[in-house]
Amino acid sequence: MTTKKDSWFVYILRCADETLYTGIAKDVEKRLQQHNTDDKAGAKYTRSRRPVALLYSESYGSRSEASRREYQVKRMTRKEKLILIGEACES
Repeated sequence: MTTKKDSWFVYILRCADETLYTGIAKDVEKRLQQHNTDDKAGAKYTRSRRPVALLYSESYGSRSEASRREYQVKRMTRKEKLILIGEACES
């Protein structure tokens, strides 16, 4: 059984310039805070595109699974990512 503590998350952020950023983390809220405030721990991409907002996340049982899904999401077009986010909001 996977608990939230054991979970890895794939997440999508909307940056201030309206671009989308995809990443993985064990603690999405902490990671979001790092993206918005921490110049060392936040991703280089998001540093100049603050503030960022969390649009989407999904949970996986291992880092490996989350990394594979992150790769799939990063290969999606912007339109496909927005559809994914929209479908999650509908359910």
